[in-house]
Amino acid sequence: AIAVVILDGAGERGLCAGGDVRWLYDAKTRAPAEALAFWADEYRLNSLIARYPKPYVALMDGIVMGGGIGLSAHGRHRLVTERSQIAMPETTIGLVPDVGGTFLLSRSQGRLGVYLGLLGTRMNGADAIQAGFADTFLPVAKLPTLIAQLSDRTNAVEDIIEDASEPVATSPLAAKRDLIDRLFDGRTMAEIHANLMTSADPLATQARTDLAVRSPKALALTLEAVRLAKTYKTLNEALTVEYRLSSRLFGDGEFIEGVRALLVDKDKMPKWNPARRDDVTSEMVAAYLAPLSEEWRCA
Repeated sequence: AIAVVILDGAGERGLCAGGDVRWLYDAKTRAPAEALAFWADEYRLNSLIARYPKPYVALMDGIVMGGGIGLSAHGRHRLVTERSQIAMPETTIGLVPDVGGTFLLSRSQGRLGVYLGLLGTRMNGADAIQAGFADTFLPVAKLPTLIAQLSDRTNAVEDIIEDASEPVATSPLAAKRDLIDRLFDGRTMAEIHANLMTSADPLATQARTDLAVRSPKALALTLEAVRLAKTYKTLNEALTVEYRLSSRLFGDGEFIEGVRALLVDKDKMPKWNPARRDDVTSEMVAAYLAPLSEEWRCA
């Protein structure tokens, strides 16, 4: 009986409110196993959305970050508005882009995915389309009519969306594409840092500042996870690896410390372990990426 699924955000926070992150933080002392079960179920939902056989329309209006990306960017129809703010900011809290984020980032043009994954830079609607996180732009004023028409089911979903869509403005991200490709063309974080040191462009200056306060371990793992995801044929392959990384960064306390510093105590002074980029070894990265004794399963 279901003809179409429409995903919309409640309230003014779009598809991002941070409640899941705080719940996971509290689960560390209350019931750690519940956190792992949460991630497993969340990733199964992301997988289901990606292969759902009926039209799935995600209205990515407002703030759409983290878990909100997993609920929307794997859908068949991904709509953005002039209010859209899209990002995968996990490295700020000692985590890697998950919910299939590494898979999406790996399919962005050039080195855009590496740039967006490491820094969690906010994209507007045009940027999100440029990076492959969305497909269609329409003004927010058209959303009520669009929802009513989709719910009425008189016309085909594709036709309704096409009629409501409008040309998207030039993406600021696209304008910086050549610079991003050059600066973020590195196999290691040390190579990327060296590239950034060669440029006086404001983008490079801001990137150096932002990367300096991110978890060195999360950055190295993000870089490698996005690189590996380029070789995957399915979203589930990326989700399997992301579950390994989320589980281990939760278990070793890196994620917990990141959430504490940013969202709980709000002192913005996380004590990362290790604290220095040079202390994150290739052996450490390989160990975090290695299979778990109990791997994530789609079903």
